[in-house]
Amino acid sequence: MIARTAEPGPSGAAPSQPRRAAAWAGTAGTLVPGLLLCLGITVVAQGLQAGEEHLTGHPYVEALVLAILLGTAVRTAWVPGARFKAGIAFSAKQVLEVAVTLLGAAVSLGAIVASGSALLAGIVGAVALTILASCALCRALGLPVRMALLIACGNAICGNSAIAAVAPVIGADSRDVAAAIAFTAVLGVLMVLGLPLFVPLVGFSEHQYGVLAGLTVYAVPQVLAATVPVGPLATQVGTLVKLVRVLMLGPVVLALSLYASRLPASRATGKATPGSAQGSAKGSTKGSAASRPGFFKLVPWFILGFLALASLRSLGLIPDAWIAPISRLAGFLTIVSMAALGLGVDVRVLAQVGGRVTVAVTASLLVLLAIAILLIRGLGLG
Repeated sequence: MIARTAEPGPSGAAPSQPRRAAAWAGTAGTLVPGLLLCLGITVVAQGLQAGEEHLTGHPYVEALVLAILLGTAVRTAWVPGARFKAGIAFSAKQVLEVAVTLLGAAVSLGAIVASGSALLAGIVGAVALTILASCALCRALGLPVRMALLIACGNAICGNSAIAAVAPVIGADSRDVAAAIAFTAVLGVLMVLGLPLFVPLVGFSEHQYGVLAGLTVYAVPQVLAATVPVGPLATQVGTLVKLVRVLMLGPVVLALSLYASRLPASRATGKATPGSAQGSAKGSTKGSAASRPGFFKLVPWFILGFLALASLRSLGLIPDAWIAPISRLAGFLTIVSMAALGLGVDVRVLAQVGGRVTVAVTASLLVLLAIAILLIRGLGLG
């Protein structure tokens, strides 16, 4: 007698456990080529950053930026085939969402409390005013609303990391993200080199300069590079202000996730942003209830995860010994996702939007500098 393979009955019963496992294995297998490609670019980017640190003592161009540049270079020279697409898309979205979630483990409310009310008010004010002013400026220059939000949040909070965190929330396409990161990266290096010149120009004390650096420079390593030449007090103050400024990423991303439903259709897809009222409605016959998405549609899971880990960290439920490994993992996953992002960028398309984006990013950074200087003077910080 020949044994027959069991088949689902007419009732549509679920497939057997072995078949389900085989299906999962098949799905995972489609991700492997693209994941390996992104991991390879990540390893090269980290190696280049290590070389920078060995030669100069500071990573002026971080692995995150190098990964997107390398990915873009690979995409320019060679278009990955169909078997790479699933893994690249997974790295650009799901891997990035996990990285954003893990960032919450490094956030502690104690750092906010210890920084003092005046300084805290200055940081919150600088971030809020910069986002609003930069968005208005970018829109006046004719940039799409998603690009305006990316540039504004990147300049106001923490450069590339903020752009990477905001992008999936507002449904930005890879061209916008790559353009914002590329030009922000260039200005980030220029800030490190040029900001110390402000000490004699504006007559700031070492403490005030530290506040200025913390409010304007994008990444923590770049803050160190911009403040070490001025003095140890500037370095300590700048690092503290920068860390507190980074904490604004959670509230800003949460607010944007609630605002995302009001954004117009995505340029890349012609569809509403995921989680928007248009995207969540299943049909006009369901009435107004269908046009208002629920809480978990408006607030992505990784934002909830970020807030949950930040709460656990603030309550002391995440051991201090875990923070550094979690932060390193989050950083590594972010680099992987940026490599994937670069692999989705056509540099010829990027060049078409370069002029206006360059003007917008530069003007937005000048706005941030002006706001920071006015707040330092007005609040008497330092």
